[in-house]
Amino acid sequence: MKLVTFEVSTPLGPVQRIGALTKEKIVDLNMGYTCYLVDKRSSGRAYEAAAAVLPPDMIDFFRSGKDGKEAAETTIDYVAKQELKSLLLGPKGEKILYEMAEVKLKAPVPRPNSLRDYIAFEGHASLSGKKQLDKGWYEMPVCYKGNCDTIIGPGETILWPAFTDLLDYELEYGIFIGKEGKNIPRGKAEEYIAGYTIFNDISARDIQLTEMLAFGLGPVKGKDSCSVMGPCLVTPDEIDPKNMRMTARINGEVWSDNNSGTSYWTWPQIIEFASMEEALYPGDFLGSGTVEGGCGLELNRWIQPGDVIELEAEGIGILRNQVGQKPPKRTFTR
Repeated sequence: MKLVTFEVSTPLGPVQRIGALTKEKIVDLNMGYTCYLVDKRSSGRAYEAAAAVLPPDMIDFFRSGKDGKEAAETTIDYVAKQELKSLLLGPKGEKILYEMAEVKLKAPVPRPNSLRDYIAFEGHASLSGKKQLDKGWYEMPVCYKGNCDTIIGPGETILWPAFTDLLDYELEYGIFIGKEGKNIPRGKAEEYIAGYTIFNDISARDIQLTEMLAFGLGPVKGKDSCSVMGPCLVTPDEIDPKNMRMTARINGEVWSDNNSGTSYWTWPQIIEFASMEEALYPGDFLGSGTVEGGCGLELNRWIQPGDVIELEAEGIGILRNQVGQKPPKRTFTR
């Protein structure tokens, strides 16, 4: 399944829902399941039952586990069959099927429970072999913990922070944890993956390099402006994370072209280490880090205000955003 969080306008303001992408349309899963319960099971408490099994929030959907996934699959099949017969509406006339132009896609999980971004690609970490990596890099997967409050989704503007002159894209993908676990063994780690999405880890390189090289800390401020996720969350049965072509295009020109299979650290290894004496929860996000050649820093090419960035991962889709205008420079003094 390809799952999305989307926003629709209502008389009371914008409302977020979760849906499934089918044939360039979006199925409102919660409302579709409500309709199914009324039609097939004559449920008098369909709204309550649907909210419990297939809630309209992605993290709550993760928590519903196997029951939620089965209900989503049932809903997609039901809506596809009903669509051929008549205009499908909810029990109170609610809309169930949306055209893409009718909604605003958000990040698959608009606010993850946590954000850990790993450095899984040796080629990126070593700057294509130009940098000698410490032996510790090969002993454990290392991450930074990011800001969950600055996540944006497809089509949203990447704001240019006033404190940087060197803004950068990063071609990555990542996973969402689907169920709680601690000390997860490597052999069972994939059972905890709810799905995959594309991740653009926006970086203010001048601030980041000062943080990390001068103080040995961070990155913090250099990663704090925004991170981009989307356009959807793809369930594990849909893709092969060991072999996805990944590309980055700036204004239509290919800048980066690599494959997820070049990763040194695997997801089972990362999950095992991340959960060592530390619980992982539904909605936690783990990023892969950048593929080799997957950012401007490695290429010595820099994005500019107004540029359109398209990150594509085979089987997931295209994450497209435009870079905002550069504001007047702000500097910090003691």
